[in-house]
This record gives sequence, C-alpha cells and structure tokens, in this order.
Amino acid sequence: MVSEIIDGKSIANDLCAKLTIKIKQLKEDYNVYPCLKVILVGDDSASHLYVRNKQKRAELIGIESETIFLPNSISEGELIDKIKELNCDEKVSGILVQLPVPGHIDSNLIINTIDSKKDVDGFHNENVGKLVTGQKDCLIPCTPRGCMHLIKSIEANLSGKNAIVIGRSNIVGKPMFHLLLRENCTVSILHSRSENLAMHCTRADIIVSAVGKPRLVKQDWIKRNAIVIDVGMNFIPEENRFVGDVDFLKVKEVSRAITPVPGGVGPMTIAFLMINTVFAACLQSSVDFDFLLI
Repeated sequence: MVSEIIDGKSIANDLCAKLTIKIKQLKEDYNVYPCLKVILVGDDSASHLYVRNKQKRAELIGIESETIFLPNSISEGELIDKIKELNCDEKVSGILVQLPVPGHIDSNLIINTIDSKKDVDGFHNENVGKLVTGQKDCLIPCTPRGCMHLIKSIEANLSGKNAIVIGRSNIVGKPMFHLLLRENCTVSILHSRSENLAMHCTRADIIVSAVGKPRLVKQDWIKRNAIVIDVGMNFIPEENRFVGDVDFLKVKEVSRAITPVPGGVGPMTIAFLMINTVFAACLQSSVDFDFLLI
C-alpha cells in the first residue's frame, strides 16, 4: 500500500482563492478592508524569508500588508510603544510580531501587548484561554489550524479517533491537542521526556509530529492506515535539503495519508494567517463569523 500524499500547497491555494472572493465581498458589502501589519526585529535571514512570503500572499488575495522593519537594538519599551500604536489604529486588522525576537526582549510580554482581537498568530493569553474553553470568538494559531484542515481533508469525522501529538510547544503542540479534543478525539501529547514513543504511536489513528527531530518517526511506529501530519522542518547539511520529523519514504508505505516536507504544512500556515487576518477584521467590525465559512 502507498499512502495518499496530502498536497498542502494545492489545498492552501484553493483556500486562498476562496478567501479572495470573501475579501472582495467584505469590502463591497461591509466596507471592511483587512490590513495586516508585520513587525520584524533584526536581520535573521529565515525570518525575512517567512515575512516576505506572508506579505506576498496577502497582497495577492487583497489584504493590505506592510512589514515594519526594526533594528536588533530596539528596546523592549520602544517595541511595546509601536505595538500600542498599531493597537489604536482602526485601519489595522491584524498585528504579527515575527518570532523569535532578540534575547533582551520578553516575547511573552510582547505577545500579550498585542490587542487580542488583532493577534493573528493566536498566541495572546486571552485567545489561548478561549481555545481551551471552547469559545468560538478567538484567533487560533495558524499551524495547528492548517494541520486540522489537512486531517479533515482525509477524514471528515474524527470522533472517537486516537490521536498523538509529538511536541508540546505553545505554537503547535498544545493548541493542536485542544483542536483534536474539540473533534472528540482521544488525544495524547508525547514529548522529550516521554517513554516508549513508538508503542504509543502504534495505537494512533492520527499522528501530528512537531518536535523538530529529523526522521524521528519510523515506519514501525505507524498503525496501518493512520493519517500522518509532519510539521517538522529540519535542514540536513550533508543532504543540502530540508526533511521532516517523519521518515517519509518508509512511512508512506504503511500510512493512509501523509504530508510531505516541504509542501505540506508550511503553505497551510500562511493560508490560515490570511484567514485569521480576515477573521480579525470581522471580529473588530461585528461581521458574522459565518461569513468566513469556506
């Protein structure tokens, strides 16, 4: 058996095409113009690439977007002042501070300075709390939302499924846990201190790996017909390429469906950043959430 390769790039393009229509309708029917402001501190080359891709996608689908470049030497107070300025700007729908920030800046403080209704990353304490308690009017981290969309493109009804999340980060692992729980899955989180990772994984109908260890997940870890979502993006210098957390070539022989790296989860993260920006615009303008069903 060879599994289905989940084409995240194609699915993301389809989502963005539908979102383009929604944005046009939002402007014409509600006079709401989504606007995303991205703050980039320092000169990290990977961060610059991520931000450039985000801005390009935003402009293509009709979201006004600007990247604000700030020096590595900026003080925490100056960065907070800039965020507060954007919080007060009614034309700004979404604010994103590209992480990581320099070590002298408290990233948690920065995240929670952003207005929770403009927090398109979904990292603000208020949004996290609403996700955990099952409230609908919150912004959810983009990567887990993208992962969930990919899973449901294969299996619409997840009720009762056994799901494993490998990795417990605030960005992916923990919100992924709660999204799967919302779908009535039985969910476990595995991490660096977990024992018998392989044994736990062999019972899973769904595996989401976001631990950052190249080819950690092996073929004999996989229950036949499991759905495998690989969030990992690990550069292998001797191969001069990126690989995921999953041993893709072997695992695809036994799984029901699997995401490739690259081309799987990555494009979905950007697509859901765009969706979050439009959702934030709706939140701030009291436009019904059902408008955004795509």
